[in-house]
Parts: sequence; structure tokens; C-alpha cells
Amino acid sequence: MSQSIVSINEDNTAIWLAFKEGSWEAYTQLYNIHFKALNNYGYKFTRDVNIIEDAVHDLFIKLWTNRATLGNPTSVKNYLYKSLRGVIFRKMQVQSRFVDLECETDYNFSFEISFDHQIIANEEERELQLKIKTVVKTLPARQQEIIYLRFYEGLGYEEIADIMEININSAYKLLYKAFNNLQGALKTSKLAVIIGLYSCLGAYVYKN
Repeated sequence: MSQSIVSINEDNTAIWLAFKEGSWEAYTQLYNIHFKALNNYGYKFTRDVNIIEDAVHDLFIKLWTNRATLGNPTSVKNYLYKSLRGVIFRKMQVQSRFVDLECETDYNFSFEISFDHQIIANEEERELQLKIKTVVKTLPARQQEIIYLRFYEGLGYEEIADIMEININSAYKLLYKAFNNLQGALKTSKLAVIIGLYSCLGAYVYKN
């Protein structure tokens, strides 16, 4: 893990501990640091901005109200992602948009792959990235979400399993299933799919 990410985690932990002790300044820092990323993550599940904004606000109100009883998460960001995901799902359940979160067809998740992270080296790579961009959108929601968390957010399997509320073995199987679907649609090797995803999404750090 890079030194910069270690520093970020340490800074977040210090802010979290100060927030738990009742520091309003630390609380607002948490909000300001994570607000944009949380809204961006929420937008992958729904385009209803009101639901997203309400969910983020509800999450932070609950955090402040229950701060004295909260634990110390290994990753504050993961904790907030998981919590927001649950809040959004509950709000969408109330609106009867889906029922069973274990079913890939019962919730929406979509994101736009960007090529902004690097210059594409050659025409063959460009063609593969364009195909990946198109095919990823056709995958079931849970497969899109795990690709997003793994390659765009750069999260490890344990972190992904925690956020998606599945076990680590299920996380491996879900990503493997996504790879199989991409490989079949693209008619190329799994290695080419993985390299293509990393070059498309520009994951920050590869974590086992």
C-alpha cells in the first residue's frame, strides 16, 4: 500500500476519533471529505437526487446522534459507503422499487467508464476499451457494482464483501462471474479483460 493511502487512512482515523469524542469540527471535516464521493456512489444506484441527498443527510445525522456508541472502523470510507448503501436501499424499498437485494435484477447500479486516466497507446487497446465500456453496462447490477468497487475504487475483496454485505468467497465468485460474462461478450482472454478494466478505470492501487 502506498504511503499516501496510509496517510489518508491515518488522517481519517484521527478525525473519526475526534468526532466520536464530540468534536463538531471533526464531524464537519468528515462530511466535507466524504460528501462528494458518497453522492457519487449513491448516484450509481438511483438518479433520484432527492433520495441520494436525503440518504447522505440521514446518514450523517445518525452518525452524530449515535457517535458515542460507534466503533472504530478499519476504513472510515468503507464504513460510510456500506452505511449509505443500506440507507439508500431502505429508502428505495419504501418506494417499492425492489424487494430482494440478493437478486441481481432487484436493484439498479450503473456507472460510466471514463478514459481520462491515461492516453490510449494504440488502436487495438482503444477498441478493447470501447467494447468494455459498452459491455459493462449490460451486466447485472451486482456485477457492475463489484467491478466499480474493485477497479474504480481500488478496494480489496474483504472491503468489498463488507460494503456489499456478502462473504469474501461470494465476492470472489461474483467478480469471477462478471469476468466470465465480459470475456464471453468480448471474445478475449480474462487477462485482456483485467488489463482493459485497469486501463479504463485507472484503479488507484491493486489490493489483494
